[in-house]
Order: sequence, then C-alpha cells, then structure tokens
Amino acid sequence: MAESLSRLLTDLGERSTYDAASQCSRCGYCEQACPTYVATGDESKSPRGRNQIVRLMLEGKLDDKASALEALSSCLTCGACTTACYAKVPVVDIVLEGRRMLRGKTHWLVKAVCRIMITSPRLFAVLLKTGFLLKRFGVSALGRPALRAAGLPVLAAMDAHTREAPFWNLDDLTKSRETPESPSYRYFGPCGPRYLFPRVGVATLSALDELLGKGAYLNNPCCGLLAHNYGDLSDARELARKNIEHAEKNGTERIIGDCSSCVAFLKSYPQLFLKPEDAEWRARAEAFSKRVRDVIEVYGECADKLPAGAAEGVETTYHDSCRAVNPQSLKTQPRRAAQQAAGGSFCEMAGADACCGGAGAFAFVHEELSEDLLKTKIGRAAAVQAGVVLTSATSCLIQLARGFRKYYPDAKVLHLSEFVDEALRKNNGT
Repeated sequence: MAESLSRLLTDLGERSTYDAASQCSRCGYCEQACPTYVATGDESKSPRGRNQIVRLMLEGKLDDKASALEALSSCLTCGACTTACYAKVPVVDIVLEGRRMLRGKTHWLVKAVCRIMITSPRLFAVLLKTGFLLKRFGVSALGRPALRAAGLPVLAAMDAHTREAPFWNLDDLTKSRETPESPSYRYFGPCGPRYLFPRVGVATLSALDELLGKGAYLNNPCCGLLAHNYGDLSDARELARKNIEHAEKNGTERIIGDCSSCVAFLKSYPQLFLKPEDAEWRARAEAFSKRVRDVIEVYGECADKLPAGAAEGVETTYHDSCRAVNPQSLKTQPRRAAQQAAGGSFCEMAGADACCGGAGAFAFVHEELSEDLLKTKIGRAAAVQAGVVLTSATSCLIQLARGFRKYYPDAKVLHLSEFVDEALRKNNGT
C-alpha cells in the first residue's frame, strides 16, 4: 500500500485523516457545489459520499474496493465542496488519502517521470522536446494504438487532447535574461508554463517586470504536485525540500508562480511535514509558503497600474481555476485586473467558478464526465458571446482550448498573464 499522510491540516487545526473525515455532518450542503454529483446524481460521487467511503476504509469496514476506487478516482479535486462547507471539511485531502490507501504500488511510468524530474531535470526537458517533435510531425498520433495496447491509454488521450507542442521551453527563451542584484520578485516556473505553454511564462515575466520592476528567474525544480496526487509522497517531499532549499539560497523576495494548481500546492507544503521528526522542515516549509504568491493575486494588487481599457474591443470573460478560487480564495483579485484591462468589454458568465473538467489527468481518465462538464462551460461562455476567456491554470488552458475548437471556435482561451501583458504592450506602443 502506498504511503499516506495520516494527518492533515484543517481549519480546525491538525487532525488525523479519520478525525478530518468525521468533521462531515452529512448535511448535504456540499452536494450542489460538487460538479460530479450534479452531473451524475450518484451519492457515492458526492463529497459526503466520498468522506463516508474513506471513513469505512479507515474503520476496516469497506467491502467493495472497486466501487470505492471508482468513486474516489472520479473526484475532480476542485475543492468546491470545502468552499461550500460550513465546517470546511478538507475533502480533497481526504480523497487523496483514500486513493493512496486503495492504489497500492505507484504506476511505473509515474514513478519514472517523478524520478527523472528529481534526478535529471535536463533529461526531462530533452524527453519532452523529443515528444513534442514527434507530435509536430504527426508520428505520435500513429503510436496511440500501441500506447493503448501497452496499457497506457492515458498517454494516448493526453496526446489526442493536447495541441501545442513547443520545441523551445521557457528555460531556452530566458537564457539571455539577466538577474538583477536586487530583484523585486522571484519567478517560480511551473511545468505547464515552463514546457507546454512557454508563451505564458514569457508573458508573466514581461508583465511582472513592468508592474513590479525587474525580477529573477528562480530556475526551480518541479513543485511535486504530480508525485503528490498520482505518485509517491516520498518523491513529493523530496521535491518540496529541493524547492525550499533552492528558495532559501535565493533571497527573501516573494515567489510568484503562474499555474494556480502548482501555486496552491506550494502553499500547502507544510502538510507534507507533520511527523514529529520533520519539525524543522515544517518550519522551513511554513516560511517558504508565506513567500509564495499566485500571479493572479499580484495582478489584483496592481490593477490600478494597468492601462484602463487597453484590451477593450472583444467580449472578455473569466473562468476561475478551481485551485485558485477554492483553496486560495482568489476570486476578486484576477477580476480587478481583467476588468481594468478589458474596460467595457468585460462580462461575467454564469458558473464561472465551476470546474471545466480538466483537473490534471481527470480529462483523460474520465473522458465522458469531463466532456459533460466541458460542454456546460463552453455553453456558458457562448451565452455571453465571449471572444476571449481568461484563466490561470495549465489544465484549464488545455481543456478550454479543446472545447473551443470543438464547440465554439469563435472564442479563444488565454492565461490572465497574456491578457495583462498584451494590455501593457498596447499602452506602451510595443
């Protein structure tokens, strides 16, 4: 059985997983906030249903492991239930604990990728470039049947869903960037903007330099979210330690990242170090997490510095990344920036804070349910005749881009950084 955390940080303080799950009163208030329950009406796919499953597991009373795995694996880990819950039951953490208890050994491919990220980031970048080249020339599509036959259907689905395949990553594009003696911030490069959407990272650095003054590229390891959610906790801890040590060696400035999923995980580092023997690392993790900011909260703070209406002209709306709006409570901040830059072109769509169905590997594992959520989201964007939809997480960029291509080609999705940078450039005449 995979290692579990066993203790969680909750709004009521540090609790065992069982005590955290027991905070649920089963009132059902969370159910209408849960996208999978609303879509299916299945109690086992509701937050209180999943809490109850994990409680039964911990009590040794679970009889049907297959049904439990289906219920827990279908959780989007969006956190909307906790936001709606009066007791703030940490359902996402409880679900992840349940998955670890049921999973057994980590899939060999996830384990291999995590180890490469830890031991040889350069090799990881080379492998990605090779894969992107194969995709550019159409070779990867020919290999999808072989991937499915080899028991790797998720890889085949990922290849089919993902269109962008940049050869030059963010590290390549920032090689000539000079590090100032006193940087105003440190940029943490999440794997999405670093490898898959380097245009986002470039826009983030450009916009932050303009708004805050010249910053430094941290050149950090992976945050460890992949290992935490799908791999081994030991790998997640190792990556967390590497990032903490790296940040400690590089000043005391705030650390800004531009994928809300990764940033939310960086802020949760203290939970990885709750064992008594990890007291020193917990203190260091707490100091680190206090330095971390999501770029969209920074844009909210700097909204008054943005040129009013510089990006006006196309109807623009905002889709909340789940890991921004729920664990980080970032709802008004990005809208301040979007409204300032878009001027009269900004409009709200219904259900902006509902999950689009991306959610990491969810879109590739639960394709039918993911598609239902995606159709709803695209329909809501179309209802306000949006031409631009802004967001802040890699999974959302992938999922929404696919949805617009398929259902509503009149719109496109942009990271808020791209929109802000475009507004600043227009204002500066560049």
